[in-house]
Amino acid sequence: MDAIKTKLKILFISRAYPPVTGGIENQNYELSVWLSKAVEVKTIANRHGRKFLPIFAPYALLSALFKMHAYDAVLLGDGNLAIVGWFIKIFSNKPVICVIHGLDINYGSSSLGVWYEKFLIFFHQTLWVGFFIKKLDKFVAVGNETVRVAKEKGIAPEKIVFIPNGVDTDKFYRPAERRELEKFLGENLTGKKVILTSGRLAKRKGAAWFITEVMPKLEKNIIYVVAGDGPDKENIKTVIKKSGLSLRIKMLGYIKDADRDLLFNTCDAFVQPNIKVEGDMEGFGISVIEAASCKIPVIAADLEGLKDAIKDGQNGFLVQSENAKAWVNKINEILADDNFRCEFGEKARQYVRDNYSWEKISRRYLEEIESVISKSKVQMPNQV
Repeated sequence: MDAIKTKLKILFISRAYPPVTGGIENQNYELSVWLSKAVEVKTIANRHGRKFLPIFAPYALLSALFKMHAYDAVLLGDGNLAIVGWFIKIFSNKPVICVIHGLDINYGSSSLGVWYEKFLIFFHQTLWVGFFIKKLDKFVAVGNETVRVAKEKGIAPEKIVFIPNGVDTDKFYRPAERRELEKFLGENLTGKKVILTSGRLAKRKGAAWFITEVMPKLEKNIIYVVAGDGPDKENIKTVIKKSGLSLRIKMLGYIKDADRDLLFNTCDAFVQPNIKVEGDMEGFGISVIEAASCKIPVIAADLEGLKDAIKDGQNGFLVQSENAKAWVNKINEILADDNFRCEFGEKARQYVRDNYSWEKISRRYLEEIESVISKSKVQMPNQV
């Protein structure tokens, strides 16, 4: 790694980056920060959200072409930048590596009209996945389900490597007391248990299903907190009203990072009850390892990328997706023993530190990037 430290220069292009919030945004930011600790990284990032994408793509391409001579490789933050990578390949001999998250190669859903939706899906799958993406040199898939889908889409297996998302294990964890949670929620929690779901509210996250199928079967002293925003928000609100459980379910909407950290460090369990949604998928599930890093027991659906993030009995527990009885049994089991929860929380945090720390994950990225660069230098004489 010392050789990499002194020589390697990476041009990182991200179309999804803070201050906009989201899974890819956070992953791209942390990746750029931690890579920069080991090598020289220049980041070209879209910090203005989706509305700026039509301008950002050509801007990123022109910037990359002007800067490319000074860098050894290009790293793309997700597969939607494949067209930028393709143009870079045309005008440069530098290798292009791309992170793929799942939906960027498996796009199949939209809130638009039916005919327009079908056109977008066809356009994306035919051009982006069928042509532009396949021209790139290497793909880092954040989950094994993404690896499977990539192979299914015709991407050469030898071009794909699985590297999980990482977590800054000191970013979310902090000492906190239960009374802080009581003040935040505005409720006396004596004799009560609090379970939490936090993150982007997409249908596949399963919050609406959980409220309908699981919450009515749980003890009345269990409160369910849903923190976050997203396309399924209004549906979840409707489901809460229909359930008749509005006194036991607190939907907070978008919350500040400090409030999210308070929830991570004071709730009794974290649940991620994902369900199968055609055309959508969970590439990894970063929220579950963020929660586990705060010593909170995690219960997650045994589905898609969550199986890569949670190792059953190590940093959380996996439960069959959409099996309400199994979810009720596992939640009751975890909440019944406070000593077990505390001991398991310690174990889970250590597992996350050992396996998902960004320091270790970024080094795996560097090893793969260096390998691609070395391979491209060997092949280059044959391309002349």
